[in-house]
Amino acid sequence: MQNLHLQKFSIDRSDRERLAGHPGRVIWLTGLSGAGKSTIANALEVELYRQGRRTYILDGDNIRQGLNKDLPFTDEGRIENIRRVAEVARLMMDAGIIVITAFISPFRRERELARDLIGADRFSEVFVDTPLAVCEARDPKGLYKKARGGQLQNMTGIDSAYERPQTPDVIVDGSTSSVQDCVDALCRLLRTVAPPAT
Repeated sequence: MQNLHLQKFSIDRSDRERLAGHPGRVIWLTGLSGAGKSTIANALEVELYRQGRRTYILDGDNIRQGLNKDLPFTDEGRIENIRRVAEVARLMMDAGIIVITAFISPFRRERELARDLIGADRFSEVFVDTPLAVCEARDPKGLYKKARGGQLQNMTGIDSAYERPQTPDVIVDGSTSSVQDCVDALCRLLRTVAPPAT
């Protein structure tokens, strides 16, 4: 690392944000598998796209099939998964994009690492607070059934811990709130932290 130097370029974040018409930001959705993170992320992106904002979703399943396909589903693998995602989200945010991440991201320490890396002023932690029983009843990927049947190890919420956020920026209830209610709550957040260009 001692032979590496940060290269400075002529176009900086403020230039890119001026072109985008809004600040870059990271909206970090966390919650159990089946909580509704990807559904909410998709609906939020549709609404922000309609508003003319530049967005991109980083989704847990998609990233695990490409960038992070080499990582196991162990505690160590999950930690590295979130570290890489945070680095990518930071780069995209620096490009003036509103990045929406949908990851279980079970450990507080790694979510804090993401906040520190991205910058607290550019990072919003959103807890999709859906009870385990509801997530397990939905079980859209059949993962809980496999975990209960002993076919899947290290399932978050079953035999691997999920550490609930202590002070998230927003809490949405994935069991009783509609997707539109969740999107509305996140749009209200964005109006205060990343207003559109006038």
